[in-house]
Amino acid sequence: MAQTADLKIAVLIDADNVSSSTIENILDEVKRYGIPSIKRIYADWTKPHVTGWKEPLLTHAITPIQQYSYTSGKNSSDSALIIDAMDILHSHQVDGFTIVSSDSDFTRLAIRLRESGKMVIGVGEKKTPKPFIAACDKFIYIEILSKETAVLPAAKEKTPSGTTNATTDLTLKEAIRNVKTYEPINAETIDLLRTTVNDVADEGGWAPLSAIGGLISKRKPDFDPRIYGFLKLTPLFKSLDKYFMVEEKSTEKTKIKHVYIKIREPLKTTRKKSTKQ
Repeated sequence: MAQTADLKIAVLIDADNVSSSTIENILDEVKRYGIPSIKRIYADWTKPHVTGWKEPLLTHAITPIQQYSYTSGKNSSDSALIIDAMDILHSHQVDGFTIVSSDSDFTRLAIRLRESGKMVIGVGEKKTPKPFIAACDKFIYIEILSKETAVLPAAKEKTPSGTTNATTDLTLKEAIRNVKTYEPINAETIDLLRTTVNDVADEGGWAPLSAIGGLISKRKPDFDPRIYGFLKLTPLFKSLDKYFMVEEKSTEKTKIKHVYIKIREPLKTTRKKSTKQ
């Protein structure tokens, strides 16, 4: 089986549902999962609201697909995207698809592509309906990508030359946490993390972080540590030291660190003996 980084991915973009200013961040994110071998964007290019796409299309080699709006109030570009997706599916050219849209109309398409064994990544705004999110293997919020890029220059300015990567990562993490739009870690999220750790833990209660991340993505496709202001899962768990223990191990040969998580045992409370009257 091909490595994740070698997977060929078709990126299909609904221009009516995404801003041209975000496309570079989106493509960079897709490259974490594979190679964007097909890049197409759908719109009625005769409309004035899509004129801002001209330069990004040239810069990122994205093929524009013209679709006229035959009826007022109807988004005909959705149909063109769906038809193209099915044509690409049956051509066996790619291993997965990225659908860039916040429109629930693509829910059935995502389900159909996954039924055919293809990986489906959704990219959209936080207003995206839950059925479309649930239909994807992974869903990424555009707001997260924009936020991360916004704090990146600030983190670099704060980092002196010659510092280690660990210091840089810490500075960047602090910069992201300083952005006031991140979400608080609520009880539902903690319950998700605890349940997942418990399900993949060994007899000693320790669970490998890689297995935790994989299972969380299956249970909640839109889960992302960056929502809560953390670049990775490890610092997220470390911030929740009231609930979890984090241990890093490395082998002598490879020196590669493996992270393990364990649920902290609840504090034992002494119950007072009741006295019968």
